[in-house]
Amino acid sequence: MSQPISIVWLRRDLRLHDNAALYHALKSGRPVLPLFVFDREILDNLEDRHDRRVDFIHQQIHHLQDELANMGSGMVVRYGKPVDIWNQLLQEYPIEAVFANRDYEVYAKDRDAQVAGLLGEHGIGFESFKDQAIFDHDEVLTGGKTPYTVFTPYSRRGRDTLNDFYLKAYPTEEHFSEFLKLPTPPPIPTLAEMNFEPVDEPFPKQTVGNELIEHYKETRDFPAKPGTSELSIHLRFGTISIRDLARQAEGVGPNTTFLNELCWRDFYFQVLHHFPHVEKNSFRREYDTIKWRNNEAEFEKWCTGQTGYPLVDAGMRQLNTIGWMHNRVRMVTASFLCKHLLIDWRWGEAYFGQKLRDYDLSANNGGWQWAAGSGTDAAPYFRVFNPTAQAEKFDPKGEYIRHWIPEFDTLNYARPIVDHAMARQRAIDTYKKGLKGD
Repeated sequence: MSQPISIVWLRRDLRLHDNAALYHALKSGRPVLPLFVFDREILDNLEDRHDRRVDFIHQQIHHLQDELANMGSGMVVRYGKPVDIWNQLLQEYPIEAVFANRDYEVYAKDRDAQVAGLLGEHGIGFESFKDQAIFDHDEVLTGGKTPYTVFTPYSRRGRDTLNDFYLKAYPTEEHFSEFLKLPTPPPIPTLAEMNFEPVDEPFPKQTVGNELIEHYKETRDFPAKPGTSELSIHLRFGTISIRDLARQAEGVGPNTTFLNELCWRDFYFQVLHHFPHVEKNSFRREYDTIKWRNNEAEFEKWCTGQTGYPLVDAGMRQLNTIGWMHNRVRMVTASFLCKHLLIDWRWGEAYFGQKLRDYDLSANNGGWQWAAGSGTDAAPYFRVFNPTAQAEKFDPKGEYIRHWIPEFDTLNYARPIVDHAMARQRAIDTYKKGLKGD
């Protein structure tokens, strides 16, 4: 092959439709070869050989390969460390330019900088674009051009800013003839070759009805009801377009709660971008002085859903069983770990990171720091969720609880590992002492 080509490097954007980087690559005037790298820097740290995320990505890669094969093209799929893979590709293909969509995580930014440097040494450009967010990290700023650290004014400014420019789709389909022609699509590494195994369970569908969006505010807090979209895994890996979804939500109503939830994604992306210390430390640094108890036996009971608090236990069992947990219950379980058990939010964040099929660093970190009181827009430290009251309010018939805790009404169900009133006061006292620096 002697004709120069463009490569579009897919990561969190596993689709051909309405893909910013792909569109710009297809318009580059050179044949386009898609690339996906199963990144060993990430995969080698995963403990579960039946990791749902890896299986989901693998299925989507096969789907994309089939789409491209029907057009007489294909995608290069490699398994390894990104810089090593790019060194190989530079020997194999006459690459003129590389296109990719931006990622806001610290690792991803470091990875891209390293790859861009390598490409630059060979005179190859690396262009990145906004795709996974409605607003980029610098598109919704305060009047002083600083990042927002409170969600409500951020979302208000975002809604005021939102227009067709931000929601317009990239018409990639009009340029599919620009894909590099390949007689045979390149092989895809098997799960076994990467030391993983298939999960053999269905994933959520990629669409949501207008009725759910319209009534999202009334239904989203009740875990026994099908009141949430479960699109999070598709948004996480970009198998659907955020612009398509936002347009649909705006069509139902410009002030819908559903659209506001999409704003939360962007908010946490920009927090992680502007304040990368949140990945390992509290957003509010003074909260790093809290003296956590970190009782390992109690943590294990929380992980396995044996705390004796039904809504907490049901949520953890749901997470362990299907790799997903209802959002209201995520807040309750996180608050319980941090406040009732006084276990470092980073322990819980890491456990969710192992189990969630829709794990997203920015949103997971933001949610955990909210629950711990250490983050942006956090609840005051003295606000402690009562898990029993939460169950009575949001699962009044106990349907969700009984579904995930079959022994709930029997003597076999665990007794509470901590008294709520005592734990609440202990948390308040511990936080107050820690924040005073005592």
